[in-house]
Amino acid sequence: MSNNKVYYLSPEGLKKLQDELQEIKSVRRRETADKIEAAKALGDLSENAEYQEAKQEMSFIQGRLQEIEGILKNYKIIEEAGSDIVGLGSNLSVEFKSEIKKFKIVGSEEADPTAGLISNESPLGHAFIGHKVGDEVEVTTPGGIQTFKIISVA
Repeated sequence: MSNNKVYYLSPEGLKKLQDELQEIKSVRRRETADKIEAAKALGDLSENAEYQEAKQEMSFIQGRLQEIEGILKNYKIIEEAGSDIVGLGSNLSVEFKSEIKKFKIVGSEEADPTAGLISNESPLGHAFIGHKVGDEVEVTTPGGIQTFKIISVA
């Protein structure tokens, strides 16, 4: 993980990461360490599936812990957008194929396209940034070039 990358987080995204970090440190690591100890007590570790699984889980937890700590060392809070120009933190409505779709531009760590949270680094999010109400934005997608008309920005 590069230490030079800035991670853009909303205040809610920051709280979610801080809560996850606390959960890992105070609960999940201890539970997994207990699983490892219980599996060790069963004997031969080379053929002990519970032990191997618990070690793998601990490795995943440690990796996620390091990832979160890295993000929290180099993040920037996204200010709520108050402009009519799309930027990080903007909520926007767009017309696409005669349907209205709503999006919020967030940092890559918070992106959840199914919930309408699109990353500023995604092709769609990147294309919207800098545009305003009334603009038609063309985005190259796997299905070809798609046109979105920005209806509102908040």
